[in-house]
Amino acid sequence: MSDTTTPTPAEPEPGEYVPPPAYTAPAPYVAPNPYLAPNPYTAPAAAPAHDPLATPVAPPPAAAAPAAAPPAPAPAPAYASAPAAPAYQPVPTTPAPYAPAPYTVGGVAYAYAPRTDPLALTSMILSLVGLLFWILGIPGVILGHIALSRIKRTGEGGKGMAIAGIAVGYAVIAFLLIYVAFFVIVFSSTYNSYSDYSGY
Repeated sequence: MSDTTTPTPAEPEPGEYVPPPAYTAPAPYVAPNPYLAPNPYTAPAAAPAHDPLATPVAPPPAAAAPAAAPPAPAPAPAYASAPAAPAYQPVPTTPAPYAPAPYTVGGVAYAYAPRTDPLALTSMILSLVGLLFWILGIPGVILGHIALSRIKRTGEGGKGMAIAGIAVGYAVIAFLLIYVAFFVIVFSSTYNSYSDYSGY
């Protein structure tokens, strides 16, 4: 009978050099890309080759027949239906959002101040100039009174100007009267003293 067993390697003798097995470098490490989606079209992995020296693995035991299905649960009792949720209501903003005024051909209507009476303006100007040229205070007072009567009748603006013209005009006239009276008194006293001297 021939011996069919494989020969075992000879045991090294003590002190004999035993070379280590040849070094094989491991495959380099490649970090997986976390952002890369798996490719669904990759080929399936090849089935491992059958190793005849591997220990045979017993097939898994046959699965037992499934037990009878449990009975279906009883239907839930019918309750009154819950009230329907109200439709979404937008929350009003405070203050209300800006809505531009509609465009009109005439544009936006502005409330204008009433027209100023020209006599009131003239009265004020003449009275102020009368501070330099005293004689102009008299027409300033006259025009101021006329302007006040027109403003009451027509409702125009400029009442303040007319009153200012009257007040300044009266002040100018009063100063003019005082000035004239001063000169009259001085002239009369000078004339009296001259006439008294000429009488001797």
